[in-house]
Amino acid sequence: MDYQQNTELLAISQQTVYLKGEFFLREGQIPRKFGFVQSGLFRYYYQNDKGIEFTKAFIPATSILASYTAMLGQTGSQFFVQALETSTVLEVNYLSWLKLQEKDPAWDKFLIKALEKGYASKEKRERDLLLLDAETRYRNFRLEFPGLDKRVQLQHIASYLGIQPESLSRIRKKRSS
Repeated sequence: MDYQQNTELLAISQQTVYLKGEFFLREGQIPRKFGFVQSGLFRYYYQNDKGIEFTKAFIPATSILASYTAMLGQTGSQFFVQALETSTVLEVNYLSWLKLQEKDPAWDKFLIKALEKGYASKEKRERDLLLLDAETRYRNFRLEFPGLDKRVQLQHIASYLGIQPESLSRIRKKRSS
């Protein structure tokens, strides 16, 4: 991004602080913005009709925050986006972004890079869930997100790994002995 592009993006953005537990987006809400996480940590999660949560992803600083499919279709988000720590986000209005993107094709390249990164992450996560055992998934989680296991509740990590919290406790205990 050059100086002019950076200036144009900042002109349609606003910086917002989310306290731990606050929502960037709730399930069913139509997204009107996306964000760049400047500091802190978020998670995407689904919640079933029994109130059980399933963590879809952790979104650390320097990542993009969005319910992209819902934003594209202007439909309700299928998941929640919640701050796990006090976090700062540079929020971009989606309609203003579309005008900016239309005016300057360089933003298409930016978008493609972001989508490629998201797709690669999603593909790896699906492969891990389908092919790897719980211990290997936890080891990979620690490699992919160093130190995150000390910042996030174990129940969120367990739901991300597709296991029960008790199973994660056993795996952690086994690793420490």
